[in-house]
Amino acid sequence: MYYDSIIAIQVYIFFVFEKKEVEVSLLHQRQSTGRCYCERQATKMLTHLTFSPAPFASTCRNKTQFKVFAEKFPSFLPKEVENIKDPFARKLAARIERLPVHVNFSESCIMSSVVKPLKPSKTSPVVLLHGFDSSCLEWRCTYPLLEEAGLETWAVDILGWGFSDLERLPPCNVTSKREHFYQLWKTYIKRPMILVGPSLGAAVAVDFAVNHPEAVENLVFIDASVYAEGTGNSAKLPSIIAYAGVYLLRSIPVRLYASILALNHTSFSTIIDWTNIGRLHCLYPWWEDATVSFMVSGGYNVSTQIEQVKQKTLIIWGEDDQIISSKLAVRLHCELPNAIIRQIPDCGHLPHVEKPGAVAKLIVEFIQENCISEPQLVSQR
Repeated sequence: MYYDSIIAIQVYIFFVFEKKEVEVSLLHQRQSTGRCYCERQATKMLTHLTFSPAPFASTCRNKTQFKVFAEKFPSFLPKEVENIKDPFARKLAARIERLPVHVNFSESCIMSSVVKPLKPSKTSPVVLLHGFDSSCLEWRCTYPLLEEAGLETWAVDILGWGFSDLERLPPCNVTSKREHFYQLWKTYIKRPMILVGPSLGAAVAVDFAVNHPEAVENLVFIDASVYAEGTGNSAKLPSIIAYAGVYLLRSIPVRLYASILALNHTSFSTIIDWTNIGRLHCLYPWWEDATVSFMVSGGYNVSTQIEQVKQKTLIIWGEDDQIISSKLAVRLHCELPNAIIRQIPDCGHLPHVEKPGAVAKLIVEFIQENCISEPQLVSQR
């Protein structure tokens, strides 16, 4: 899939990062270094590291105890949130709030959307990022499980996406996203964190961990999109074409197609509801400008930073990911100085949505093995 193709824009700019990564992997194989890039080696390694989930529940459809501060949604959310059926999304949406974040690239503070923990914990805070053009609602299924395990859990919207107030639009390039997240961490979280990045969120995490290592204790990557060379030729598109592509990005058919590719063995009615959840933030009037700002800025290109990551890292990968090749999971494991890798069977590109129990269990066990104060595993009720 090529950035300068009109068809690629129509199919969805959302996918140019992930689909192009397979091509990038083939072009950058470095067999002389002794790293394991061939398909047979990748398959062998991942087969031995396949993870069997338990005792957490495996899907969003299982019931769980999840406290909500209020029955009503925050007034700043698009009114279409009322149409969401998924009870986990509704409960997490009810907890979204906006916190003022002061940044050096804007005269006014940015009211930034997050889900805050109910109470602090003795363990390191767990901070959940999201993927490209998404929101904290991506964590609707896994967040309550992490919270039940006793973790101080934050879900943060990356600048330019999610439910922050961007009426006074700031620049939404990589530097601004990093600065905004750093100031949010410095103001509210204040302690070294376990930073979790799914898909493009992993690239955000790599960039942040390399530039602000004091803020990151350990990392978790989920089906990481870290080998794309930014937004490619999208940065050179005429403004009218960029806006046309972004307009299509919001459309239900394109989002529905994205969901079908990303999810595995999910009913069509559920995919439709999850598609509406995934595009909810796109209904803000500033969303198009913010997304174009990111696309024309060049996006994330972090492949050269991977070997600079010093934090211990857990790599989680869906066995049936149709968007990013599992060979890239092995490549990432080989290039990170201190990493372990686990594969989740019968799972696509979004394990934290499809298999929240498995993801939560892996994260909790990873923290137990690497933190002095351990969270308490609880069974789901």
